[in-house]
Amino acid sequence: MKKSGCLPLFLIVLLGLSLFANLVLLIALGSRGAGPANVIMEKKFTETTLVPGHDSQDKIALIPLDGLISYGFGRGSSSGDSMVNNMKDAFQQAANDPKVKAIVISVDSPGGEVTAGDTIYHALGKLSAKKPVVIFMNSIGTSAAYYIACAGSWIMCSDTTFTGSIGVIISTLNYKELFGKIGLQSVIFKSGKFKDALNGARDLTEEERSYFQGLVMQTYDRFLGIVASARKLDPELLRDGIADGRVMSGKDAYAAKLIDQLGYIEDAYEKARTLGKSPGAEIVRYEKKRGLGRLLRFFEDSEKSDIHLDLNMGGASGVKLESGRLYLLPAFYAL
Repeated sequence: MKKSGCLPLFLIVLLGLSLFANLVLLIALGSRGAGPANVIMEKKFTETTLVPGHDSQDKIALIPLDGLISYGFGRGSSSGDSMVNNMKDAFQQAANDPKVKAIVISVDSPGGEVTAGDTIYHALGKLSAKKPVVIFMNSIGTSAAYYIACAGSWIMCSDTTFTGSIGVIISTLNYKELFGKIGLQSVIFKSGKFKDALNGARDLTEEERSYFQGLVMQTYDRFLGIVASARKLDPELLRDGIADGRVMSGKDAYAAKLIDQLGYIEDAYEKARTLGKSPGAEIVRYEKKRGLGRLLRFFEDSEKSDIHLDLNMGGASGVKLESGRLYLLPAFYAL
């Protein structure tokens, strides 16, 4: 009986020693160096070698930007695992790693939400101020994807890539006639005249049309200014020419000076090695870590609904366009 009574005390002492040891270790790690630059950051992305290096420990980090660009968290996400957060975390990891000499952003996206694109653009600008960033567009890199690309050091794509589409779109559906045919009527109580401005059960007023067109043009002017500044082009010539929302081939975009170089992903690697002054660097792809907690949440959520495990780094592949939201997208994708 006495031995069994000592067991709880022994466990408490053991737990206390463990906590003390962890505290000492934490203090020891935190005491290395005197400034915030020496804080040890957790790496949120694993590195898979795509092209081995030679005679060098340097790296070129390949970061994918795939799918619809969105600030949303996707279905079933409870860990802040959004495309915007993932991209910002990847940029931070590449910036903090002294072995990473340059970055290649591999783009395959038609664009997406205005604010999400602008936030990633801002974060990428801070990264490219520290290290060279080569943007390579695969099949498509239009609208918000091209907006983001303007923060890079060098933009590349192939002859057959779809790019450009400098423009802004907002859409809604008008189902007033359908309601009349099936005998339904929308009843709205509102606090102001614009509160139901995109209500599909009625026509827009001229004042509402003018207001929303103003919002679109305000965002468009920002997009136009970013392109003009990054590509050193006359904004008025852009406005009167190719910046009318048109999708362009890589060949035409290169002729219009929206692209720095035509080629393939291997050419992007070599350009990054050149800009990073590391010809022997290996090419590593960043891939999001999948922790045990995330996996357990997946199994828990899957019992309640049809939620699937999204392995896309962006985490926004299932996002649908929402009525009334501003997008940087080609018109054919928004319809």
